[in-house]
Amino acid sequence: MNHKTAPVEVRERLAFAEHSIPTHLKEIRGLTQIEEAVVLSTCNRVEIYGAANEPSVALEGLIDYLVNHFEVTPGEVEFYRKEAEEAAHHLFEVASGLDSMVLGETEIFGQIKKAYATAQSSGATSRRMNKLFQQSFSIGKLVRSSTRIQQGSTSVGSAAVDLAEKIFGQLDGCRVMIIGAGEMSRITAQSLRSRGASSIIVSNRSFDKAEELALELDGKAVKFDDWGGHLNEVDIVISSTGAPHAVVHKSAVEKALDDRRGHPLFLIDIAVPRDIEDEVNELDNVYLYNIDQLTRIANDGVARRERQIEVCRAVIHQFLEEKGIEALAEIPSQRLNRGPFSPNDSSSSEPLPNS
Repeated sequence: MNHKTAPVEVRERLAFAEHSIPTHLKEIRGLTQIEEAVVLSTCNRVEIYGAANEPSVALEGLIDYLVNHFEVTPGEVEFYRKEAEEAAHHLFEVASGLDSMVLGETEIFGQIKKAYATAQSSGATSRRMNKLFQQSFSIGKLVRSSTRIQQGSTSVGSAAVDLAEKIFGQLDGCRVMIIGAGEMSRITAQSLRSRGASSIIVSNRSFDKAEELALELDGKAVKFDDWGGHLNEVDIVISSTGAPHAVVHKSAVEKALDDRRGHPLFLIDIAVPRDIEDEVNELDNVYLYNIDQLTRIANDGVARRERQIEVCRAVIHQFLEEKGIEALAEIPSQRLNRGPFSPNDSSSSEPLPNS
């Protein structure tokens, strides 16, 4: 099941705890017909991939296992079932980011690698699963390198971060101020930090919340009445206070510019009502974007990625035509007990297909 077939309150009930997956793999392989298995459990999906000579029998056994183990009512969860080439095609789409909540995201690729490594180190895979997952890594890389599925921002936060990179060239060493300790501010600040932002100042009407968020972001908190005095120390300002009127005025920004010597200032206003006066945009070297502008950029990015879906599927289809999947069913099951798979491991049971 995944985010398309089950709400989060159902997905969280069937999620496998990471530390318990080796035990579950052993139990799953003890079911009738299931000779190999890989468990992929993330916040957006719970999937079990397996090798069996009679897939229909194996699938029924898996459904019973999940229903009994997680104590869900039969019929309460909509499970999808795929066999042979359809199952391989599904895995390839997952690895390529085509089945993700955020189309084209890359996190799932690492999650699949980790799931496979856990299964292999637990002795739960043999040549069929080894070959299938190695092919999924190749096709995932091929889709991302030969299409534009990753191009374009798909969220307000990512749009803001991409704009910041265009303004500053790179974000290494950039300093950030957060006015208001809202969730979207936190997410945007985390994205900026991951791209190289070096320091973060947090200011909030409730100083306790400012200190809490500053601790999480490895930054420092300042009193809400004092944030203006720190404006000349930062490059990027994210504002989301929930105030009924503007809190960042042109006069405050203009005063800070005197000490900046022409260095640009990027302001991200993600509050509704807006926190930052429109007149701020009239100042030289000041770039102001509000939530509507960022949302339009994000929507454009989503549309561009959606136009790439068929291009990506064509790449997968061609890969299947050239490599074939029917050979997987012909490989005899032979249990292997090796360490986790490494892309550079020459001892892998099958070489990675050329991408």
